[in-house]
Amino acid sequence: MIEMIMMDLLKSLISLLIVMDPLGNIPIFIGLTSGLDRAARMRIFNTAVLTGFSLLIVFATLGEWVLRIFDIELYSIRIAGGALLLFLAFELLLKTETQLKAYKPEQAGAVPLGVPLLVGPGAITTTIIILKTSGIIVAISAVTLAALITWIILRFAAPIHEMLGEVGASVISKIMAMLLAAIAIQFILEGVREYLEKIH
Repeated sequence: MIEMIMMDLLKSLISLLIVMDPLGNIPIFIGLTSGLDRAARMRIFNTAVLTGFSLLIVFATLGEWVLRIFDIELYSIRIAGGALLLFLAFELLLKTETQLKAYKPEQAGAVPLGVPLLVGPGAITTTIIILKTSGIIVAISAVTLAALITWIILRFAAPIHEMLGEVGASVISKIMAMLLAAIAIQFILEGVREYLEKIH
């Protein structure tokens, strides 16, 4: 039983980290906070992680209630979420350059760094699926660990970016996108299978 929970937690954590893609987002984070000193940059990064974490915790605890209100079945969430993640994966794979919006660095912590760069529709959908398939304990644990790992990565964003370089960061982003596409297709196939089992 414990081994199954730990395996579910590991799979959920990996799925969330791939969707949030903290390593792939480092160039954007560095670009939006350029010109700021280390202390100011860390304050913005802390705000970003806290914003994203708070949003995911809300969906990890209330996501099932939301589904009941709108009478949404799990297979619908799987198929819709998988389609959304697949779209995001294609967007990441086909993106040739980083498009930075005109946000002031001081205001960038919550938006767009926290939402939607770290936590967008894909992360929210993934969290709801984790909640429905693995339970609230796994969902909250996965969200908490993902936020902690993301915070650690962002704490060392500058040296990581220098070590990886533009090419390295781009390669990691593409690999993450391919894994995200695979997860998305798996969500869709599982949703279709569950739907077919229900109607037969």
